[in-house]
Amino acid sequence: MPLYLEIIICISLLIGAVFLLIGSYGLIRLPDIYMRLHSPTKASTLGITGVLVASMIFQSHLKGSFSVQELLITLFLLITAPVAANMIAKTALHYRKKPLERTQNQELMETIRDREEPQKPSES
Repeated sequence: MPLYLEIIICISLLIGAVFLLIGSYGLIRLPDIYMRLHSPTKASTLGITGVLVASMIFQSHLKGSFSVQELLITLFLLITAPVAANMIAKTALHYRKKPLERTQNQELMETIRDREEPQKPSES
């Protein structure tokens, strides 16, 4: 394997590892569930993307053609992580988990929680 590919793979792995470490630390350290959601959905997703990019480069070199599997995994993660975070936040909101006192716009939480489904237009 050429030296420049090894350097690119190592840099990508290091960047991914740093973001994964930051995401893991944030998950432990942040005080409430609403803040904790940012850590795994942003930093950890970026970290996994760095590791998968390194794997894609390595596998493409081994096979001699472009490796699509890692790209599909990355796209799947980038699509599902925000959806999962949204669902977790909605669950915490409906279970009335209290945010920190210094959180702004807390009055909007009651409005969002008590919101009704939009009415379907009546068929005539």
